[in-house]
Amino acid sequence: MSESPDSDPFGDVRWTTCSLEDFRDLYWEVVAPRLEAEGRDPENHRPTHEWFRDSDLRAFLAALRRYHGRSFGDFWREDLGLGGEGGYDWATDHGETREALEAFLDRRRTRHSLADSTVETKRRRLNLYVRAYREANGTDDLLSPVARDGETPSHEAVGACYSAFDWLDARDYGARTKTRVRSVVDDWYHHLVGRRLAALNPATGLYDEFKWQAAESDPSPLAAEHVRALVDAAETARERLLVVALAGWGLRANEVASLRVSQFVRDVGEDESPYVTFDERKNGPGEVNVVYGLDALDARVDELADREDWTGHLFPSRQGDDPHVTRERIWAWFRDLAERAGLPEEIDGERPSPQLCRRFWYDTYTSVLEAVLEGVEDIAAEQGSSDPRVVMSNYLSDERARRLRREFMREELRTAFGHRP
Repeated sequence: MSESPDSDPFGDVRWTTCSLEDFRDLYWEVVAPRLEAEGRDPENHRPTHEWFRDSDLRAFLAALRRYHGRSFGDFWREDLGLGGEGGYDWATDHGETREALEAFLDRRRTRHSLADSTVETKRRRLNLYVRAYREANGTDDLLSPVARDGETPSHEAVGACYSAFDWLDARDYGARTKTRVRSVVDDWYHHLVGRRLAALNPATGLYDEFKWQAAESDPSPLAAEHVRALVDAAETARERLLVVALAGWGLRANEVASLRVSQFVRDVGEDESPYVTFDERKNGPGEVNVVYGLDALDARVDELADREDWTGHLFPSRQGDDPHVTRERIWAWFRDLAERAGLPEEIDGERPSPQLCRRFWYDTYTSVLEAVLEGVEDIAAEQGSSDPRVVMSNYLSDERARRLRREFMREELRTAFGHRP
């Protein structure tokens, strides 16, 4: 860039006429050179909102959201097709707040041995609070009001916290969602107090202040009717397999993108279930049972088998040298399908995404475990035990317990998918 640091790099830009292609060009022509000047790789280092602000480039983000409804995180993934170290797209530009949120989650992961999926769920709920706090209070600095050496009176800090939940109330978030957000927010503030980063926990009174009662009909973030809508909207074998792989098998978007037919093991024992294997997974090698959706897999294989250049990837790439599509392409396909399916613009505070499909799978599996336990309560009573888990561990063989879980899971998925593969 030839302009001086004080000049406006977007002075001649008419934001109202900019297409997403124009925004991509602006990223490479204006944003990328500034990152390179700081010794950062513009293809792998995702700049934060704070960086845009400090670099006097915030107009780019504002116009992107105003005229295209895009967060920079979505633009980075879906339009630029980039990955890298930029991290989660928190609803705050305040660097210290972001660091405190990430530090809390990192310690929960390492010291509480939480699974990655559990950590990501906590991250989404915390971010919903951050967004609500910002909208309700006009600031995205969540630390200064509770700081040990701060000047904010304690009653104002508490009031700001309550105002965030008033904001959630006003937008009809479900009782279950608000209860879960309250729990992780309380944990976060408690962590800050314990680390001597905060003088008080403003969330302690939330339990008495807000008496939410989750109705039995409260939907999970991605409900069965949403999955059925996705299936009904799917027009091709590729789209049907996409829904099955995400919501029926619980795979991550990058795992779906690179799926190969050779990963599926179907020659199993009579009482076993086919499965898909992974040499390298986020938590190491692993296997995922396929209790539902083999028909969708077969239909996709039949569709691809006649291609002379087919390498066995279920989502092959037609561009470049890569044999399969990218994670970002899976996200884009899903977003398009969700729009055609008429899914809500936001579910549990975020746009419908492959991550919500994975969470649906986990929620379904959790309900299956509960159903299995309920099914063995009578046996537990006969054995003189008040805890059906004792029966599961002591009286049912591992093979029988696995078979029960698979049977329940298969039926739950059949219901969610409307008895379609």
